[in-house]
Amino acid sequence: MALFKKKTTIDEPMDLESVMKKYDRESNTRVWEGKPKIVVLSVLAAFSLFCLYVTLFTSWLEEIRLTSFMACIVFVGFLMFPVRKGKQKVNSMPWYDILAMVLGTAAFLYFTFNAMNIIQQGSRLNWWQIVIGIVGILALCEVCRRSVGLPILIVAGCFVAYALIWGLSNPSFFGRLNKTVYNLFFTKEGIFSTPVNVCSKFIVVFIIFGAFLERTGIADVFIQFANALVGGFSGGPAKAAVVASALEGMVSGSSVANTVGSGAVTIPLMKRTGYKPEFAAAAEASASTGGQIMPPIMGAAAFLMADYVQMPYGSIAVRAILPAVLYFAGIFISVHLEAKKLGLKGLSKEDLPKLRPLLRKWYLLTPLVILVYLVGTSSKSIQYAAAIAIVACIVVGLINKDNRITPKKIFQALAAGGQGAITVAAACGVAGIIAGTITMTGLANVMINAITSVAGNSTIIALFLTMICCIILGMGVPTTANYCIMAATCAPILIRMGVPTIAAHFFVFYFGIVADLTPPVALAAYAGAAIAQSNPMKTALVSTKLAVAAFIVPYVFALNPAMLFVDTTVWEVILICITSVLGIFGVSAALEGYLRKPMAWYLRIISAAGGLLLIYPGLVTDAIGLVLIGIVIFAQFVISRKNTPKVA
Repeated sequence: MALFKKKTTIDEPMDLESVMKKYDRESNTRVWEGKPKIVVLSVLAAFSLFCLYVTLFTSWLEEIRLTSFMACIVFVGFLMFPVRKGKQKVNSMPWYDILAMVLGTAAFLYFTFNAMNIIQQGSRLNWWQIVIGIVGILALCEVCRRSVGLPILIVAGCFVAYALIWGLSNPSFFGRLNKTVYNLFFTKEGIFSTPVNVCSKFIVVFIIFGAFLERTGIADVFIQFANALVGGFSGGPAKAAVVASALEGMVSGSSVANTVGSGAVTIPLMKRTGYKPEFAAAAEASASTGGQIMPPIMGAAAFLMADYVQMPYGSIAVRAILPAVLYFAGIFISVHLEAKKLGLKGLSKEDLPKLRPLLRKWYLLTPLVILVYLVGTSSKSIQYAAAIAIVACIVVGLINKDNRITPKKIFQALAAGGQGAITVAAACGVAGIIAGTITMTGLANVMINAITSVAGNSTIIALFLTMICCIILGMGVPTTANYCIMAATCAPILIRMGVPTIAAHFFVFYFGIVADLTPPVALAAYAGAAIAQSNPMKTALVSTKLAVAAFIVPYVFALNPAMLFVDTTVWEVILICITSVLGIFGVSAALEGYLRKPMAWYLRIISAAGGLLLIYPGLVTDAIGLVLIGIVIFAQFVISRKNTPKVA
């Protein structure tokens, strides 16, 4: 999605660009300067305009639209991303990259210009068509390796190897190869399946919208507003980080980019206030990761979910509100308890931004308001709503005297949108390969039967096994690709176990995101650690603790979908919100080991048990949980009174 990569810094501990290059593959691009840079940016801007034109004004055959889109992705992918990370020569592109770019692009364009003949031809491929398909698949995989990373390709390679060796019934290897290439490249069941279709129609337009919105300066306003709102309270900078990340999450869905963008400002402030470096980095990373679950934009996977569950995107965004609020509430509570435990104060009045000048910039929210209204009312299609919001960004940029938009900024926004599309589209394409292989070999039914036999009739066990699969697969695999795989494999298992369809898809969506925080591959936590100069593994562990709500809330809406507004009433929603907040409070207090005073080990166990019982749906469990939390609060109150010195 749109990435906020701000240049504003306060006591920056290290170069932000180096942090992004280390933990965010999308930042590892070739170095273009002078006239070549203008040419490359023009190509990216033209690609953005092409995407807008095709999705808004044409009615091309789907095979033509998708293959031409992926041809562009392969072309700009090789143009932007070098073969390996590290220092790059300025204005340099090796001959083998040029050759790969031309061959890969030509393979997809062959399908574009021969779409009708290929559709009529069916599965009877000529040997040279198999070669073209293999070249196209390998070119896409190489772009994905360069822009996304190796883990997703390892997963895809395992599935393709399974299809070629065991998964298909054709006795000859050439027959299996023919079927594999046909399904993955020449049909809409592989590369050109739902992920790429949704990416080309919706996601790219929103990426371009995010690039325009970034240039209105709204990201800096979010940080200043958050500091003005809560910066003066105990542990204010950390609370401001949570609020700012929640606000940024409305328009951005990248964990690493959010962590580096807002963390450049918030992490040094947290350290200066008295937070330990690991905690400061973890607070920012866990809050920034929540950007992918925060409506109205959320992560790219949310658009895919709308297509998978056949539900309007506006409805998906509305159902995501309560879980997202609970996630950020959990982090906020943990941050508050840590501040009280350490006796931290907030920012001084001199350091706090003035609220009144910030409120005068309310008009910067106009594009978001328009987008939410159009998507929420379904008065326009998603892509048209985003296009109108882009126009609103330009209008707002013309009004904003502090950060006025110019033709140069419009050009830069289009180029940034084109570049941002590469990573998501490449991940969607490889995810389509994985999903296509699963469908082609019938592996989904094998996995469903295996997990169902282990889980038996226990929904909890099925949920737990699914959670483990999502977290393991999510280590180094983008959320979008992770969700595509889990939607094809594990979501049907949960649905068979009686979990409502929307709840099952939200469950795998959440745990795919959590992988950005959980060690050993916690990219958002590691990026925060680089800024805070803290221990990366300790930071990842603290991030996991702070994001405990992300491990709990999915179980709540899977067991009681009232949180997602499924078959419920207003009173049920209110009740589950209250009990869930209290439950998260109890669990957070247990993990922090502090309420009013440090908690003894047995009080921490009671607090955790009470919190979990409150989170688990049911009147009996809620009542027991309330009693247990009440016991902990009363005990803390008594201890606090005993330790308070008496005044003579």
